[in-house]
Amino acid sequence: MTLAACQALDQNDPLCVLRKLFELAPGLIYLDGNSLGALPRATAQRIEETIRLHWGRDLIKSWNSAGWFELPRRVGDKIAGLIGAEPGEVLAVDSTSINLYKALWAALQISTEGAPEKKVMLSERSNFPTDLYIAQSLCAERGLVLRLVESDELDHALDDQVAVLMLTHVNYRTGSMHDMAQWTARAHAQGALCVWDLAHSAGAVPVDLHEADADFAVGCGYKYLNGGPGAPAFVWVHPRHTDRCWQPLSGWWGHEAPFRFTPDYRPAPGIGRYQCGTQPILSLVALDAGLDTFLAAMPLGGMSALRSKSLSLTDLFMQLIHERLQGHGFEVLTPVESSRRGSQVSLSTSEGAYAIVQALIDRGVIGDFRAGDGQAYPDILRFGFCPLYLSHEDVWHAVDRLHAVVASGVWREARYARQHAVT
Repeated sequence: MTLAACQALDQNDPLCVLRKLFELAPGLIYLDGNSLGALPRATAQRIEETIRLHWGRDLIKSWNSAGWFELPRRVGDKIAGLIGAEPGEVLAVDSTSINLYKALWAALQISTEGAPEKKVMLSERSNFPTDLYIAQSLCAERGLVLRLVESDELDHALDDQVAVLMLTHVNYRTGSMHDMAQWTARAHAQGALCVWDLAHSAGAVPVDLHEADADFAVGCGYKYLNGGPGAPAFVWVHPRHTDRCWQPLSGWWGHEAPFRFTPDYRPAPGIGRYQCGTQPILSLVALDAGLDTFLAAMPLGGMSALRSKSLSLTDLFMQLIHERLQGHGFEVLTPVESSRRGSQVSLSTSEGAYAIVQALIDRGVIGDFRAGDGQAYPDILRFGFCPLYLSHEDVWHAVDRLHAVVASGVWREARYARQHAVT
């Protein structure tokens, strides 16, 4: 695969015009959008307008005049269009961890009602750690068992004792993707509910929560959705479940009538009850601007076109790794099959994964490193491919620079081994 061939692919890419919507330094190849999305050009102006006009000039009137109070629902409706939900079913609120706590608590409440034999929450050992920590605390609180297994052991472990199956749609380490409809159906067949984490799939791969008959879903606003560091997350609950129980963090924004200020809590109908306290308006405005980049992609084919380009970019990256890095100790951990792959590619190497990533960043290619456990999971070099702003030429240059880093041995310099707080 030549550079000229990659450039030809870009010339036939209808989505290439979307790159101009983002602030990206010339020469920088950003392959970490699965950790923090790039800055949309419109975001700074939107936030400045909110600060100077709505907050600075209109002050508290902006809760009504600028629609601040309804922002979690309005932003949630934009997310709904990316994950196969209906308007009015998604809220942009809180963090992924907090939303996961709400969703797991509610799922356990529903699933165990009248079923004392259901004492297990099931998940993968390789799931994102914060998901496991939240699950661990909930199980300890409720006297349940958190059963963790490897991916290939899930089917055997999913028995009639399981109350909730908690899965991340796209694995943060390997980029492997679950069949959402298949696993939801298997959970339902055992009388369990399924809670999905969409942090590494929303905005990157097509998701259809209703078609999959999912029960609960949460996700992140600052990765592929480009909402900015610490952007609000989102929560979705299937309408058949929303009014079946309270969620545990019954704050005033989730009240049926929050401005009546009554001393007793009455939950709002539907998804509204999954709000808690006052939401961060500036962050919601930034997330709203990030989501508008997807609206610009809709006339160009929407999520289907974005998925096609994502697969083309990741296919190309894996092909070039095979062609250029043979003999250098690299292994591709991400599934080759497109139906089992998200929008990232993870590599393991026999030594120096962290240092190689640091040397690559020094040469204008930003990926990231995730440490292994020294046993089942190796250290990995992780590369995310956001089709909104990446090109095939970017992929070619990224692998070319990776090859240069490895072939020259520059990564062995002591400066690249120094650990930063964030890897």
